[in-house]
Amino acid sequence: MDFGLNEEQDMLKTMARDFLAKECPKAHVRKMMDDAVGYSPELWKKMAELGWQGLVFPEEYGGSAMNFRDLAILSEEMGRALVAAPFFSTVMLFGLPILHYASDAIKKEFLPKIAKGEMIGTLALLEADGDFWAEGVRAKALKRGNSYLLSGTKMFVTDAKAADYFLVAARTRVSPNPEENITLFLVNAKEWGVYVSSLKTMDMVRKQYEVQFSNVNVPATHIVGELHGGWQIIQDIALQANAMLCAEMIGGCDWVLETTVNYAKERFAFGVPIGSFQGLKHRMADMYMELEHARPLMIRAVEYVRENRSDAELAVSMAKAYCADVYESLTNNGVQLHGGIGFTWDHDMHLYFKRARWSANTFGNPVYHRDIVAQKLEQQLL
Repeated sequence: MDFGLNEEQDMLKTMARDFLAKECPKAHVRKMMDDAVGYSPELWKKMAELGWQGLVFPEEYGGSAMNFRDLAILSEEMGRALVAAPFFSTVMLFGLPILHYASDAIKKEFLPKIAKGEMIGTLALLEADGDFWAEGVRAKALKRGNSYLLSGTKMFVTDAKAADYFLVAARTRVSPNPEENITLFLVNAKEWGVYVSSLKTMDMVRKQYEVQFSNVNVPATHIVGELHGGWQIIQDIALQANAMLCAEMIGGCDWVLETTVNYAKERFAFGVPIGSFQGLKHRMADMYMELEHARPLMIRAVEYVRENRSDAELAVSMAKAYCADVYESLTNNGVQLHGGIGFTWDHDMHLYFKRARWSANTFGNPVYHRDIVAQKLEQQLL
């Protein structure tokens, strides 16, 4: 497996880093933290002009027809910059499921708008218990003629305030198997009966919301995938989203390590840079080694998803478990090595500290993914 970047990918990485350094500095990120919606339409439009929202969409839908590894390169730079924009929710949680599972009519209607930056979407999946499992889906959609009446409350919906549409998981029939009666619906955020309220969560950059659906009318033509067959799509969304979260986490780790090392060179104590102290050298060396071990796991997971390999789930779970632990570890060390300023609003380190916790617990925490790894390896021994 080639872990290096080709010329086109290297250009994408350089262009993304330069653009985000200019258009999304930490001052902008902090401004969006205080914004009710959490993103700038101007920045979103500029990203669309670069082709980012449609990066992996086919050209017929206004995309650039690039691959999943290319998307990971872009996501890594977004994780490094801590981008305040609904890219992850719109592309990973909303756009790719439509691309892979929706009808041709829905693709033609939605994908070009996403690629042009004219539509924002997100996934409404988790509910009161906050657990990622089929039994946690309790929202219901009852058939009424050519439509469904959807009711239920979704929690921790990313970028819901900015969204034009939701991809909502709901139960559409009674079945003893909780995985066999879930359907995904496209719901207009402006439809009567949709109520969005903010949640106060740790990551104030990637905003979360509670969304209530009260007898919302949804046309049967707005079903994504097969009726009652939504759980398999959700698992596929989680697989791809976790691979992309790993890329984001690697980007964040890269910023944390670079910032910490630079601080250790510039911060003087007892007349010398603190980076000259042996104990701190060892800490930073450990941070570097952890990151270098995590990076190939992320690339391997992304490539396995891109190739649609049968063992992609194993690769992604291995990467998610390790990358999440490394991101938390590096941000812990980053805060500690910065001393008191690392705990204050005056420094950006704690923003990454909080993002690390959000990323680790989205679509399964490290314990959840280590359990999957154990199950997969046990199956190989049988």
